[in-house]
Amino acid sequence: MLQDAMEEQQARIPAARHEDQPVDPAPRTPREALVEITAELPPLKAAPRGHRKVRTRQRPDGLRIASYCIAAMVTVIASAVSIFGGLIAYDPLRLVAASRTQSGSVPWWPLLVFGPWLVAALSVFRSALHQRRAFHSWCVLLLFSAFAMTLCVAQAPKNVIATAAAALPSFASLACFQQVVRQITLTRPPRRRTLPRHRVKSAEAPTEEAATGQPPRGRRPV
Repeated sequence: MLQDAMEEQQARIPAARHEDQPVDPAPRTPREALVEITAELPPLKAAPRGHRKVRTRQRPDGLRIASYCIAAMVTVIASAVSIFGGLIAYDPLRLVAASRTQSGSVPWWPLLVFGPWLVAALSVFRSALHQRRAFHSWCVLLLFSAFAMTLCVAQAPKNVIATAAAALPSFASLACFQQVVRQITLTRPPRRRTLPRHRVKSAEAPTEEAATGQPPRGRRPV
């Protein structure tokens, strides 16, 4: 009976299936394996050329051309007014020197006023081209303009019209020069200012405190 039961149990159990065993692939050389690995990788991106942006040349439009033309006209008119004002103020300054000395350098004495004025004006022009301040040059320019105006007024008759006429050439030259400098600053865009380091650190401090929950080093909690 036991033998019959064992034979019946063996008949119920299905025979094991003969599955196909995986066949090992053919051996490959290291070079072929490297080629296959590199083929599966994504394509490389082109390396950036640099942080600077390539600026494309823009064609001058009508507004820009008109702006440059106006700036050129302002420069020409201001130069003409300055030269004419210097010629008018030359005689009063020469008379001031002639009344004090009788040397042969009297005709050249007005250069002591117009020379520093011209040097300060050129310094202001150079600073304006480089987008920098020229506080000392402006002080020299204003000082010698005041000298020329005062000496011209001293030689004029003592009435309001004569005083205004004597002071007008120096004042007109100074006003025209200021407008020319203004035109230079308008044609050149201002430079970008970089924030100082201590401001950047103070801006990063709240983010560090919010991330860690603790105040940054060097600061006491309030």
